[in-house]
Formats: sequence, C-alpha cells, structure tokens
Amino acid sequence: MKSVDGGPLRDQAAQLKRLLPWAAGACVLLAAWFGWSGWQQQRDAARRESVTQARDAAVLAAQQGLAAAQKQLGERLASPGLQAALAAGDLAAAGQALGAGWNGAADAAVLPPDLRAEYAALPKSGYGRLGVLESALATGKPAAALIRHGGGTALALAAPARAGGRLAGVAYVRLPLQTVGAGLERAELADGTYLALRQGGFSAIERGDDALAGGAEALAAKVPGSELRVAAAVPDVAGGPLGLGALGCYVAAGLLLLAAGLAWRAPQLLRARAAPGGEGEEPVHTLAETIEHLPSPAKPEPVIQTSAVPAVSPVAATVDAGMFRAYDIRGIVGQNLDAGVAELIGQAIGSLMHEQGHADIVVGRDGRDSGPALSQGLIAGLRKAGRNVIDIGMVPTPVTYFAAYHLRAGSCVSVTGSHNPPDYNGFKIVIGGETLSGDAIVDLHRRIAEGRLHLGDLGTLQQRDVSEDYVQRIASDVQIDRPLKVVVDAGNGVAGDIGPRVLSAIGAEVVPLYCDIDGSFPNHHPDPSEPHNLVDLIKTVQHLDADLGVAFDGDGDRLGVVTRSGENVFPDRLLMLFAADVLERNPGAVILFDVKCTGRLPGHILRHGGSPLMWKTGHSLIKAKMRETDAELAGEMSGHFFFKERWYGFDDGIYAAARLLEILAMQPRTPTETLAALPNGVSTPEIKVAAPGGDPHAFVERFRDRARFEGARLSTIDGLRVDFAEGWGLVRASNTTPVLVMRFDADNADALARIKAAFREQLLALQPDLSLPF
Repeated sequence: MKSVDGGPLRDQAAQLKRLLPWAAGACVLLAAWFGWSGWQQQRDAARRESVTQARDAAVLAAQQGLAAAQKQLGERLASPGLQAALAAGDLAAAGQALGAGWNGAADAAVLPPDLRAEYAALPKSGYGRLGVLESALATGKPAAALIRHGGGTALALAAPARAGGRLAGVAYVRLPLQTVGAGLERAELADGTYLALRQGGFSAIERGDDALAGGAEALAAKVPGSELRVAAAVPDVAGGPLGLGALGCYVAAGLLLLAAGLAWRAPQLLRARAAPGGEGEEPVHTLAETIEHLPSPAKPEPVIQTSAVPAVSPVAATVDAGMFRAYDIRGIVGQNLDAGVAELIGQAIGSLMHEQGHADIVVGRDGRDSGPALSQGLIAGLRKAGRNVIDIGMVPTPVTYFAAYHLRAGSCVSVTGSHNPPDYNGFKIVIGGETLSGDAIVDLHRRIAEGRLHLGDLGTLQQRDVSEDYVQRIASDVQIDRPLKVVVDAGNGVAGDIGPRVLSAIGAEVVPLYCDIDGSFPNHHPDPSEPHNLVDLIKTVQHLDADLGVAFDGDGDRLGVVTRSGENVFPDRLLMLFAADVLERNPGAVILFDVKCTGRLPGHILRHGGSPLMWKTGHSLIKAKMRETDAELAGEMSGHFFFKERWYGFDDGIYAAARLLEILAMQPRTPTETLAALPNGVSTPEIKVAAPGGDPHAFVERFRDRARFEGARLSTIDGLRVDFAEGWGLVRASNTTPVLVMRFDADNADALARIKAAFREQLLALQPDLSLPF
C-alpha cells in the first residue's frame, strides 16, 4: 500500500487558516446588518401603530367637535326667537340671536342669500368665508371649512336659514380652530412621527417632525362629514435585506453568527484533518456584478436668429376710443383700424412696457387677411418705443401666450379678431405676465390721444418658429391610453394647422374638417358657441363613426365638443369633467367659473372636494381672478378653459382638447357614454338680444334695480343672475358687442319655461318694445 503525502493538505489548511478569520468577521458584520434592519423594522411597526392610533383619535375628536357645533347651529336656527326674526325679515336681529350666548362664537350673522355685500367686500371679507357660504347655499345643507382670519386659522360654519320652508338667508358663524383641532393637539406622539389637520393643500395644525410633512398623505384619514383630514407620517424605513421582515432579519442574523462561530473554529478542524490519510476540499467562490447608470446628455438651448429691420412708415390716424374694450382692442379694418393705428397702439404698448421695465415682447397673428399689415404696423410701433420684438408669425393666440413663457419674454400681443367676422381684427395684450383689461386698455387710448408715447432707441426684431416647441411641450405631458378617432373642425381659423398636429402627437387619430386656414371663413363662422356652426361637425362625426368631434374658434383659444350621438356638450358640463380630474390630484383647489355656467356645477365641484367660485365673464377678468385666488382651473360658458395645473393658466382651446382626450381615453366607457353621464338638465345656449339704445350696460343697471323675483336668490357679480330652487336665469351686458346676453337653465322643461316666463315678464315691464326670442 502506498503512503499518502500530507503536504498539500497542510498547505491548504495554512491558507484557510489565514482566510477564515476574515470570513468570520464578514459573517459578524452581516449579522449586525440583519439585526439592525430587524430592529429598525420592529421600531417602525411600533411607531406606525402608535401614530395610526393617534390619527384615529384625532379624527374622532374632530368629527365629534364638528358634529356638536353643527348641531348647535341647527338648534339655534330652529329657536323661536331666531325664527321670528327671519319671518319678519330682520336678518340683523336673527344674526344677534344666532350668536347670543354661544361660547367661542364670533362673527355670527344671517346674510341675504344673494351674498351681494360679501362679493362687494372681496378680497377683504375673505374667499374662505365666501366659499363656505356658497357651499351651504349650493348643497342646501350645513357646510364647514377652515378659513384664514386675523393671521390665524378658524373653523367657519354656514347653513341655509329657512322660515316656513322659505329660504330667508344663510347663517354664518366663526369658531375657534380647537373645535376640530383639540384632539390632535393633545394626542401623544412618539418621537420621529408627524400629525397634521389639513384642508386641501393647507395644514392648519402640525405636530411632530415637520420634515415628514411631504409624505403624510399616505396615512391620511378623512374627517367624516367635512373636507378635513388628518395626515400622518413616520420616517421611511427601507425593507430588510432580501425583502425580509423583522423576524426574518433576526433569524438571518442568528444563522450568520452561527456561521461566524464555525468559521472561527474551522482551522482547528482542518489541522485535525490534515494528518496522513485525511482529505480536503477546495472552497467555491461567487462573484457579484455592478451596473453603472449614465446621466442623459443635456439638451442645448435653442439659438434665436436676428433678422433685418423692415422700414414701416408712420401713418397719421385718428384712433377710435370705441375699439378699446373690456378684454382687448377690436376694430373693423378699413373703418377704424389700419396699419397706422396699429403702429400707434404698438408704441402705446411699448411705452407702458418701458415704464414697467419690460424690454422683450412676442408678437403673433391669426389667419385673417389683414393680419400681416397690422402685425407689421404693431411691430414698428413697439420698436419705436425701444422694445425688442420676437415675431412668431401666424399662430393661434394660445401659442403666442405659450411663446411669452417659452422664450422668457413675459409680454406678448396676439393680433386677432377672435371669432368675429372677417373684416374685424384686434389685439390681445399681455405685459409682464398680466393680461390687460378694463382701465389698463382704456389707458392705452389715453396715451395715444395725449401723446404720452415713449420714443427710444430702435428695438431689435427676431423671427422665431415655436410651433413644434408647443406641440412637443403638450405631447411630453399628455398621452392618451387608447387611440380615439377625433374630427377637428377649425372653421378655417388659425388653429387648423397646429390643432390637428397636437392631437395626433398625443396619440389620437385625427380627421381634419375645414382646417385650411382662410381668413374669409368660407364654410362657417369660427365660433363653436353657436350651435349652427357645429352642424357639419356633427354630421362628419356620425358619418365616419368617430369617437368625438372638437371645434376651435378663429384664434384657437376656445373649444366646442360634440359626441357621436349628435349632442353639443356645453362648456360648463366639460368643466365638470375637468374639475373632477384636477381635484383628484389637488384636493380643495379653487375652481373658477363664470356667471353663465350651470347651477349644477358648484355642487359637482363640492362633491369632488373642490372650492367653487363664480366670477365675472371675460378671459382677462378670469385670469386676473385665478392669480388672486391661486385657482388650479377655470372655465367660461363661451368655451374658454384655463388650466394652471400642468400648464400656464391661460385660455387654450387646443390644450383643453388634449386634456379632454386624456380623460376620455382613461374611461372604460365610450366618450359619448362618459359625457352623457355628466349632470345635466335643460338649458338654452347664449341668447343675444340687441340692447335698447345700443347701451347694454345701462339697460342691465336699470333691470337690476327694478326687477323683482320673489323667493329667489339674486347675484349681481356680472349683470343679474337669479337662482330658483329648480333652475336659474341670467341677463348681463356683453363687453364686446352692444347686446344683452341671456341664458336659462333648469332641472326640466316645465321649470325652464317658468323661469323664462318670469324673466320675460320682468324684461318687458321695463322695456315693452324689447324683441325677445323666447
């Protein structure tokens, strides 16, 4: 028998003796890692359980406090003394009775249901106070909200005040924040946790580690019967190694410690086996691979080229003050508007920019035949005032607005006649991010009349095409989940090119209709608010079995929509769909709408957790109110939609169409079914009646003073809107043409007929020869 050489085994034992202590150390470190992870997860579970219990206790306390306050409000409204005051029409006495002896209550009042004084007192009276009053009136039941007051936060309650079944007013009272916040303030919080009482995006009370505030919505719980919620958070603890929980980590740590002990003892075992006749085995090693992440290369900034300066001769002109209107400047080409007038207007705009310190301005124009000459005159006047002009050519008005942001100019002018006849044209003006309106527009005429025009060094002129930037900016944010077949009717307006491009870029199958840009508008007037302008679109949608039809006005800032069933979906109902979508991501957000919108809209916004606010009609007025209230969304019955969420806050019919397709494509139902499911009633489109004497404002003022509608709620924000239990009617003065604008909306045809008859009686009593089409 041959003897076995023990040399190699002794060499292996020597090598392993050097390596095994390192292996034992590695196992100890891994055991410590697993053990620490297990402890972290166990502590996280305990903290999560603790903060959840504190959250639930705070929610219950807030619910009980709110219920008690609302019960007391109801009991006081039903008290004999307050009912007697309501029956007598003495709202001041009713308010005193409401607050008498109510511990902690302040500002107790019973207000007229038209809230005229509240609107007149804005912004001093506060939007929160007005919002809770409107909520109570819209829902017909008590409402509660947190409001700002005196540098702090308070709880506001409101409820309809009825006497004998008749709406006599709306009750309001302000209570301390502790009414709903005491439970949260006394809650016991573990270290490293966070609790907050929230309404919308506002935190009224915060406790604990406010560094956790950003992730607190994951554990938020709603306070039943209100828009309040209690948000909670604990530090974000990563899961255990290999996805193990706390127990798994502890088990793994124990096994690793056992392995470390064996590794430490292994050299002694190897020495024993290294004797003659012993056997040994080679160790097996594994390798791990790493993946490197490379940053994406930065996109270079575009370069703007400067062109030569064309010579534009100044033209002496008498400028008609009647062109300077509430929202923009608008005239008739060849009568009161030509290139010379445009140059003076440009110099007046440039003078205002000079005073405000703005140097750069974007100019775009729509597709009217008069556009090039007027644009050239406007640019000459702007440059004469020393302004640097970026001419983006023929584009829709919203693309001009977009360019002011995209090119960081901050100011712009769109040369457009909007939806008016072909011989009209005008100017929509933004300076320093603010749309000019009212007195600011009238002051431009005064500058021209008084010669207050700045003459500076000749400004520069650059040519720039931003149309593809606009398309890609929308397509990078909006993509539809499934293809939709859409017919686009631009009415031969300027949106005919870029509108279909945008909708195709987001994934729609687009069929163009009247999309050749022609300033004579040969097929129909580009105004989707008039139902007869949508007849061809409806026929085409039905003939091609398309999912939807969209229509743009002459300059692309308004949207009209029709379904496969032939229904014209009015803009106030589209606003319901947009509001529900925006409020999913922005609970509590202010949603603005104009006085012509349906009475079902405020309730829809409230049901989706928003704050509805009605305001005057007019794109420039709406944009100003959006900035003032920080609203996320606004809309007008005319088809203007203003998205601040994910966009820039200006009115854009093309972008609104993209957002509409995005929403409809996410629904399991067809677009026709989704739109048909929106709350609806019976309503008229806008009814336009020639104003007596050509002065609609004077007539509306007289009507507002003399009309009597018993048992209804009157609103005078813009004209006279009268809300009944089953519908409403409106008479207002147009700010752009000498007409009265009317609209009626009701739950059913009988109610609509009654409301129209009531208005007809009051209108004819004031002006017997008024020609009414209803």
